[in-house]
Amino acid sequence: MEETSLRKRREDEKSIQSIEHKTTNLQKELGLFSGICIIVGTIIGSGIFISPKSVLSNMEAVGPCLIIWATCGILATLGALCFAELGTMITKSGGEYPYLMEAFGPVPAYLFSWTSLFVIKPSSFAIICLSFSEYVSAPFYSGCNPPQVVIKLLAAAAILLIITVNALSVRLGSYVQNVFTAAKMVIVVIIIISGLVLLAQGNTRNFENSFEGTKLSLGAIGLAFYNGLWAYDGWNQLNYITEELRNPFRNLPLAIIIGIPLVTGCYILMNVSYFTVMTATELLQSQAVAVTFGDRVLYPASWVVPLFVAFSTIGAANGTCFTAGRLVYVAGREGHMLKVLSYVSVKRLTPAPAIIFYGIIAIIYIIPGDINSLVNYFSFAAWLFYGLTIFGLIVMRFTRKELKRPIKVPIFIPILVTLLSMFLVLAPIISQPAWEYLYCVLFMLSGLIFYFLFVYCKFGWAQKISKPLTMHLQMLMEVVPPEEAPE
Repeated sequence: MEETSLRKRREDEKSIQSIEHKTTNLQKELGLFSGICIIVGTIIGSGIFISPKSVLSNMEAVGPCLIIWATCGILATLGALCFAELGTMITKSGGEYPYLMEAFGPVPAYLFSWTSLFVIKPSSFAIICLSFSEYVSAPFYSGCNPPQVVIKLLAAAAILLIITVNALSVRLGSYVQNVFTAAKMVIVVIIIISGLVLLAQGNTRNFENSFEGTKLSLGAIGLAFYNGLWAYDGWNQLNYITEELRNPFRNLPLAIIIGIPLVTGCYILMNVSYFTVMTATELLQSQAVAVTFGDRVLYPASWVVPLFVAFSTIGAANGTCFTAGRLVYVAGREGHMLKVLSYVSVKRLTPAPAIIFYGIIAIIYIIPGDINSLVNYFSFAAWLFYGLTIFGLIVMRFTRKELKRPIKVPIFIPILVTLLSMFLVLAPIISQPAWEYLYCVLFMLSGLIFYFLFVYCKFGWAQKISKPLTMHLQMLMEVVPPEEAPE
């Protein structure tokens, strides 16, 4: 009897341990198919609805335009494979920050954090909301371009709505994301199938002499890549799912090799669909490419296109806000920004100060900027740090040989991606210099002043300014420091 009860007690203890283990750790529940779905859902956003026009305006012909889209997909795949090695070698969260910290030390890592907070993430949010407002306003101004004031006010309203949703409830933000992700895939499928049907019917006139009038300068190619790669943005986030993948060292590179080429195929087919109904000149004159496509192909149900594109872009903006709000929160917690940005709402349990701060910066970008200048501004900063991070992978092959590398890419891949990143950063500046590149560099370098005053030296007078400011904002917003999780 005692033996039976002892066995029963041991079984109970084992079951309790297994329950505890399951509740305190991320479970490896995602297979290869789930990994591919996450990749496709993360990358496909607003870019494919706004970038075709910009890529074409730089290349000036259909053939080179489609080659740029394919090449961008290859570059995104190679970059993602490099990040897969980094993500499984250095398992800390925080994106490029821990990789730069391990490779080059605190200053480049801090500059990445600073640039993400003030340049990369807010400009990305602003671009998506501007593209949303263009598609929403286009049906009301058929035959002419909507006024810039209307576009900017709508974009600002979208930002305010999204930050309100995310500051009020984490669950509400995730529900919104799920609904709009489904809408995004619906419109992509509608455009591709419609285009393939038209192509099968013999609408190939716009593909004849498709390389005629091509403009091939380094600056134009660089800017075309900027706009194409904007549509692939999110390729560097894929290593975040490693902890939840079954057999990640096999499934992660496979998901990348299958998932990103799948996105590339979707993007090329969507561009082909656009060109089946529009000449290059007509596409360049279109205020909203997908709306023009819908008007010509889906009439009288053409209203479906701007509606679903609006859903897609607002979903992409919501996802950007959801993740970037957490980046600001982490920066505040690490002492890289005001402490109040790491505080949590007492009533809502959301990082409300971080989300509000992020929304304010995005609205500031909307006031002077248009989509093209903001894409150039974003891409310059993003590819500077993507290149630096992947160069760090090459450096750590020699300086950190002791680190385990469950996924190890051939050395020529990071070398190639680093060289292409250098080209993307330098070519547009050399051949077509613009003010946004100078502003971007000044913003990044201003981070050194903040680092020196508040992080490295921690001057007393700087602390005296920040402490009362933190206290007043804390009382105004009803937020508190996050509690440490119990061991």
